[in-house]
Amino acid sequence: MAGNSPAVLCQPDGTLGRDSAIQENQSNGTRVDSLTLASINTDFAFSLYKELVLKNPDENIVFSPLSISAALAVLSLGASNNTLQEILEGLKFSLTETPEADIHRGFGQLLLMLSQPNEELQISIGSTMFVEKRLQILAEFKEKARALYQAEASSVDFQQPHEATKLINDYVRNQTQGKIKQLISDLDESILMVLVNYIYFKGKWMTPFNPDSTFESDFYLDNKTTVKVPMMKRNFLSTPYFRDEELSCTVVELKYTGNASALFILPDEGRMQQVEASLQPETLRKWRDSLMPSLIDELYVPKFSISTDYSLEGILQQLGIKEIFSTQADLSGITGAKDLSVSRVVHKAVLDVTETGTEAAAATGMRLMGSALILEPLEVHFNRPFLMTISDTETQTSLFMAKVTNPNEN
Repeated sequence: MAGNSPAVLCQPDGTLGRDSAIQENQSNGTRVDSLTLASINTDFAFSLYKELVLKNPDENIVFSPLSISAALAVLSLGASNNTLQEILEGLKFSLTETPEADIHRGFGQLLLMLSQPNEELQISIGSTMFVEKRLQILAEFKEKARALYQAEASSVDFQQPHEATKLINDYVRNQTQGKIKQLISDLDESILMVLVNYIYFKGKWMTPFNPDSTFESDFYLDNKTTVKVPMMKRNFLSTPYFRDEELSCTVVELKYTGNASALFILPDEGRMQQVEASLQPETLRKWRDSLMPSLIDELYVPKFSISTDYSLEGILQQLGIKEIFSTQADLSGITGAKDLSVSRVVHKAVLDVTETGTEAAAATGMRLMGSALILEPLEVHFNRPFLMTISDTETQTSLFMAKVTNPNEN
């Protein structure tokens, strides 16, 4: 289970004018196919992950790359000139290869696919703009945000920061089924807009773990330090598996009912940094293509709940998205105001992994495969730091990424 939400806070500042509108032509232009979009989103996810690891070494990490990229993509609808270019290139799009309108159509299509009602999985994803009530949002921006991102706009009195904070936090808590209780804590009267994107995921394992088999076991934080964790256990599980000798890691896929799966990546002892350094769309593609149905005699995975809270301004600037935070920001396509810039980008995520499944902000779909024979007994122990991604299998979109260094630290 995961709940996840970033918020982009805008405030007044000096800026340049806006003179261009997006060419919206639904019938013309090449569409970004979902696999291309998935690869670009994975590139952004891994770039973001590497920056988060640099800033938070040896800590648990969990975030929703799609939630962050969707929030920035909505923001880019109101951006022009260099500000627009920085956002889209920071999201790893090449504007020479993909026209801006196609990027938005690709995102819109993806979000629509993920939002389809599903009896087996709970997924909800969406965006809302909370705008200072004295500002008028331009009709064109409102229409595009709604048509492409199902994003709504709501008027708020930021001159009453306490009430505004409560309104936004209540909204996020409601949309993430109570998983994210407080997204924002310190609004002030200079804020003109808060853009929130949320994503919530709840999936049940296709083959659940038996709670009676969960036992207390050692988890190795490093080669000297251990902590006791509740360890889930499965015997004789047929599931996709790949041993990557080149990168010294083991990859196990656990499927959810419906179109979803989680990829667990276990680096050999001392090889975490090597695996992290190699994270790119090609690596993920190689792992997915190499997975083979295998019989795992004994699988051990810790039961855990981790949550994180990030301010992403510095990290996004490292990825080249700088101007939105400065007086040069051109976000005049949102309200027509020439003094709008982003003050903060807040991102919170929660990930719960239990015997029955996962509650989180993400979703994925997988096809069933038959079982293959492996000759020697196969045991996989997730008893040291590991990585986890939750992806939509139809679109192969990474919805959640996590690094579990200590399952006991929430």
